[in-house]
Amino acid sequence: MNSDQNIDFRLNPDLDLPALARQFRAAGRIQIRDALDIGTAEFLRSVLQNRTNWGLAWQIGAEGPRAIRYAETQALSDAEKLALCQKAGEAVGKGEYGFVYEQYAMLTAYLEQWDPTHPLNRLLEHLNDQPFLGLVRQISGVQSVIKAEAQATCFAPGHFLTEHDDLHSRDPRRVAYVLNLTIPDWKSEWGGYLNFFDEHGNIEAGFRPMFNSLNMFLVPQRHSVSHVVPFAPVGRYAITGWAMDP
Repeated sequence: MNSDQNIDFRLNPDLDLPALARQFRAAGRIQIRDALDIGTAEFLRSVLQNRTNWGLAWQIGAEGPRAIRYAETQALSDAEKLALCQKAGEAVGKGEYGFVYEQYAMLTAYLEQWDPTHPLNRLLEHLNDQPFLGLVRQISGVQSVIKAEAQATCFAPGHFLTEHDDLHSRDPRRVAYVLNLTIPDWKSEWGGYLNFFDEHGNIEAGFRPMFNSLNMFLVPQRHSVSHVVPFAPVGRYAITGWAMDP
């Protein structure tokens, strides 16, 4: 694979799509292990860990979401970043919605040409083409999806995303996805799980951020990303987004 924007994007050819479709339709969600060709997965992991200039996204209760780019993030001290996490955590402790994580806004970066040779530009094109959209349609049964939105995320130690359902007033989101690209031996003790909740607030299912796994679930579903603990040695890297109707 090249270090430029030319990605040889390949799904794992051994995926049993009919069996995966049956599993998805029974639960409305799935974790697909070894989703990509291993060369594709390793290349994308390297891009996220070594080639991506991370911004920062957060929401502190009713203040609404905020996002800043790499240069602004670099201007923040470690103490200021920690204070953001603590303030968001305090809001969550009062029952408010909140999140903090590192972000590279792939669609905005593509449209505004932040870095024309960045590999994530080409990845966004692949996510909006066959075979990825075909895989989403076949496994989910949602034939109406025609496009995918994407962002690169890194949940570093101290980061989290509280319970929500992914419904959006503008975007026709139908199927959410998380392509996990963090280190292969991610430990359960480090957190960063994609958790789903029943009507009583119990965790109904939890997906470990397993390297080269693709999580998919129907929208809406109540879910969160659990707190990545302070002693985690690395961040939880992923490409996340939604397959959407016209």
